[in-house]
Amino acid sequence: MKQHIFPAVRLTILTLVFFSGIYTLVVLGIAKVFPNQGKGEIIEQNGKRYYANVGQSFTDDKYFNSRPSAVGYNAAGSGGSNKGASNEEYLGVVQARVDTFLLHNPGIQKSQIPVELVTASGSGLDPDISSKAALVQVNRIARIRQIPAQKLEALVNESTQQPLLGLFGPEKINVLALNMALDNLK
Repeated sequence: MKQHIFPAVRLTILTLVFFSGIYTLVVLGIAKVFPNQGKGEIIEQNGKRYYANVGQSFTDDKYFNSRPSAVGYNAAGSGGSNKGASNEEYLGVVQARVDTFLLHNPGIQKSQIPVELVTASGSGLDPDISSKAALVQVNRIARIRQIPAQKLEALVNESTQQPLLGLFGPEKINVLALNMALDNLK
């Protein structure tokens, strides 16, 4: 029995020291090399600071809507709803989001609504939407702000981030950066 317990205890102590000490310091050291020293991407506008890598709530019709959040955009409590696709309560929430979107975006059909505009992400803090999700909102914003739709479509195209190295991940748009650029349009 001693021949099994002592190696297990040593391995436990070794992994504890490695993962809670050495590994943590290595990751922290790497983060310090990057911009903002691992504190996230910060955007400043009008004297206010925003974290671009954390979802923000945009529900005013003059802005592009964010992806819904299961945690109310609270970065301290990241998490999804944990409800399955067949859960009646979850389906009710999604249907309410669809109805609200259709009410605020007349002329859009239910089949045209991208899924990320009515379902929360796994973390509840996704700061990005697809270009399709942004483009489906252009007519509403153009009408309210009295800006030509083509100008807004160009803004969406300029704000679209391509996949990493053209291969990894989908193209996406940071909603906070897009709405700040929208406010700066003349």
